[in-house]
Amino acid sequence: MKRFAMLLAALLVSLPLSALELAGVKLGDTAQVGSQTLVLNGAGIRTKWFFKVYVGALYLPQKQADADMVIADEHSQRIAMYMLRDLGSKKLYGAFNEAIQANHNGAELKAMKAQLKQMADIFNEIGEAKQGDVITLDYQPASGTQISLNGKVFGNIEGDAFKRALLKIWLGSKPAQDDLKKAMLGG
Repeated sequence: MKRFAMLLAALLVSLPLSALELAGVKLGDTAQVGSQTLVLNGAGIRTKWFFKVYVGALYLPQKQADADMVIADEHSQRIAMYMLRDLGSKKLYGAFNEAIQANHNGAELKAMKAQLKQMADIFNEIGEAKQGDVITLDYQPASGTQISLNGKVFGNIEGDAFKRALLKIWLGSKPAQDDLKKAMLGG
């Protein structure tokens, strides 16, 4: 019996770790952004009142628990949003815009006016994100932030300042949700 228990323990240790699963969404341990493989830093569930809205996942070149370091980092990054309910473009953009405004002063917002307009246009083109859809925000230093829905690219917004503004939605001093920030930072 002791030999069987040791064999079972060895077998369990040798099995690959499964990817994280939240609210029925299985998250990959890695994501490919351009030519770079990123690792899952952390993920959590965005709720509004008592509704589960989406699973948010952060992928980075290497794990990082410091929000300011993630925001300042100039390497490729991905935010993935796995929709848990239908959400129209106006509500989605409105939530993004509200969180960006909460984390920036008037001068910073004025400097990003063109990028924010571009983001609004992209979300208008997307229309509605339905339950089961995946929105990805992929940042690459050379080209900016690419916004996709289910793998279809809807637009690209240049600038590392815009990338930092997007990250502040989840990781800023006034994040959309404190426990989501903690979860995306691996906590």
